[in-house]
Amino acid sequence: MGFLDSVPTHMDYKGQKLAEQIFQAIIMLFGIVGFIWGYVCEQFVQTVYILGAGFVLSCILTLPPWPMYRRNPVAWQKPQQHVATAPVVENTVQLARKSGKRKDKSR
Repeated sequence: MGFLDSVPTHMDYKGQKLAEQIFQAIIMLFGIVGFIWGYVCEQFVQTVYILGAGFVLSCILTLPPWPMYRRNPVAWQKPQQHVATAPVVENTVQLARKSGKRKDKSR
């Protein structure tokens, strides 16, 4: 368990955006190249193979949280020391009675 706990599993927001852009660029490039190659060879299966290779490459490059996707960590606020209790929320019927605006449900 010690080794698995040391493996980073997160990606920051800018890293997610970069991964999405890389994924889309690879899929578009391999799709266009695959379509042209399949048209030249007159075999649609060549298009599918090339697009599949692009998909595998994009998965290898974008799914793991590589260090290039973790360059901008989120700065979280420090926890407050005191425990604040949330005010009790009144239900809508009590609020309507207090304000004098009651909804007529007979309509």
